[in-house]
Amino acid sequence: MTPEARIGAAIVVLDRVLAGEPAERALTTWARASRFAGSRDRAAIRDHVYDVLRRRRSAQALSGQAEPTGRALMIGLLVAQGHDPATVFTGQGYGPAPLSDGERAALAAAPSAGDLPEAVALDVPDWLAGPLRARLGDDFGATMALMQTRAPVFLRINAARLDRAGATAALAAEGIATLPSHLANGALEVTEGASRTRSAQSYLSGLVELQDAASQAAVESLPLAEGQRILDYCAGGGGKVLAMAARCRGTWFAHDADPRRMADLPARAERAGVPVRRITTPEAAALAPFDLVLTDVPCTGTGTWRRTPEAKWTLTPARLAALVATQADILDRAGALVRPGGVLAYMTCSLLEAENGDQIAAYLARAPHYRLDRERRFGPLDGGDGFYLACLRRL
Repeated sequence: MTPEARIGAAIVVLDRVLAGEPAERALTTWARASRFAGSRDRAAIRDHVYDVLRRRRSAQALSGQAEPTGRALMIGLLVAQGHDPATVFTGQGYGPAPLSDGERAALAAAPSAGDLPEAVALDVPDWLAGPLRARLGDDFGATMALMQTRAPVFLRINAARLDRAGATAALAAEGIATLPSHLANGALEVTEGASRTRSAQSYLSGLVELQDAASQAAVESLPLAEGQRILDYCAGGGGKVLAMAARCRGTWFAHDADPRRMADLPARAERAGVPVRRITTPEAAALAPFDLVLTDVPCTGTGTWRRTPEAKWTLTPARLAALVATQADILDRAGALVRPGGVLAYMTCSLLEAENGDQIAAYLARAPHYRLDRERRFGPLDGGDGFYLACLRRL
């Protein structure tokens, strides 16, 4: 495919996303109907789509058009990147049709990037700008600007099987270059060959796992000890319990409100060489108390907007309120499963204080048998995703 054709395909996908279809599903639908597209074509189209979604608000403003469409957003993105849309929208090479007179007029009347209101320029929904600015302070602008860019790819070394030097060498032999991350001891940042990661033998054999560096740093901050009984209460795919198990020996349990989310865990645990027992809610109560219960709760994901930019535009105040209520319920339920002297660990990938410090303060107010033992915050400016950890000690 020509570069212009890739942009044309991205416009088709974006129109499906704007109609309500999740981006990954829209990309898959397009790829299945377009067998002529090679892997590099699909990767380039995906990059175009996600680049637009990260800058959806500013792209529309720079296009000068009142309503968002795939064409308008792509035109705006090209302007933001310093390109003349007319050189791409030519109708040649299977690319998008030439700019209409209306599109040219809209571009001529559109504000420049320097004249956009701050929230528009930084691609932040108005209702979230205040809470984020209050939390981030002087780092608000730089953090939101970073959220407009692509996220780095990080790997977690399976420390139970090899060290950093061994992992680096094994990956290099497969054409994947990495650098150590300062955030976590077991984190490697992929600097070359990221697209080959999931097919690499090092990954398939469980020597490394995909995991953000801030997430890894949060897990490394957990007060684990040999021989403990550990429950991952919101296990999902099991990434956190596997990361904990790589640190020390223990008895590992995984629970999720929707057990279907743990469907891949047995295969992942076998690949990593870690025995993890999946349990139901009644079993969790029967097996309690645990030395440590981890609650990596459902959240807005505001710290992962570089990876999941759709979430920025679909989040609503009602959805935030519902998530905060769910988080509080999980804390209440999980807190009852911890032994005296044990730890209740709370994690989010959110930057919003309503889901982080405020949530913990509210829980401690209604659970006087707990005290705050440690708290860590990570922001995108640290190099990874936004992440929050609070460890509460049961008295």
